Amino acid sequence: MRTERIDQVEEYILTNKTVTIDQLCEAFKVSKNTIRRDIGQLLDRGRIKKVYGGVTALPDSSLMTLTPYSLRNTSFEHEKDLICRQAASFVEDNDLIYIDTGTTSQNLIDYLGNKKCTIITNSLQVALKAVNYPNITLISLSGKLKRETLSFVGSTVEEALKTYNIGKAFLCCTGVTIENGLTNASMDEYQIKKIVVENSQCRYLLADHTKFGKFSLMTYSPLSAVEHVITDQTPPNDYLNFFNTHDINLRIT
Repeated sequence: MRTERIDQVEEYILTNKTVTIDQLCEAFKVSKNTIRRDIGQLLDRGRIKKVYGGVTALPDSSLMTLTPYSLRNTSFEHEKDLICRQAASFVEDNDLIYIDTGTTSQNLIDYLGNKKCTIITNSLQVALKAVNYPNITLISLSGKLKRETLSFVGSTVEEALKTYNIGKAFLCCTGVTIENGLTNASMDEYQIKKIVVENSQCRYLLADHTKFGKFSLMTYSPLSAVEHVITDQTPPNDYLNFFNTHDINLRIT
């Protein structure tokens, strides 16, 4: 499959740092036109760049370091739990929803009670929790496991997401500002979140108070694209004015 080859091409470039078009053609037994199309798609992920006659991997110093999952999972646990409880009140029977990866959203499933809904997710934690809820239909997106986020990533996840019409998307972020929108520190997650925003009818941002006024490496959505913001404390006045201007519903837990 083309999506699998693209992942392999990216891994080859990241491993070898700088490679020529000819080297890629030889390694994957495809034409130059095919490799150029693959490179065009990989450029959107932001991990490589073109150089004369080939491509090179961007240096690690250009990437923000992710906070380890174990540390994120134990910070502001109570606040995140209340956010999930509030978010669950928006879910109705027969909804098709997306639950994002992230420690803020992973407990949402625990508050859906006996609601009969379908969940799409690339989160390993959400998928494991769904086993205990027979009323929930789970669509788990398969890909390469990223241990830093306990999520599945890669082209197979991205292509699968494009086929679904998501009703409600419950999103997380590394930081959110009015100027930079919803940002994320993981390049692997960036494209997935972007596709979810583009393919969902209604978007809910789940973010504790520490996320406001901060931004990270990549913007996956403007703040104006969300319809609901659920947080644990009242944001600063400039955010309140922005929400009012753009008709964004704010819920404080």
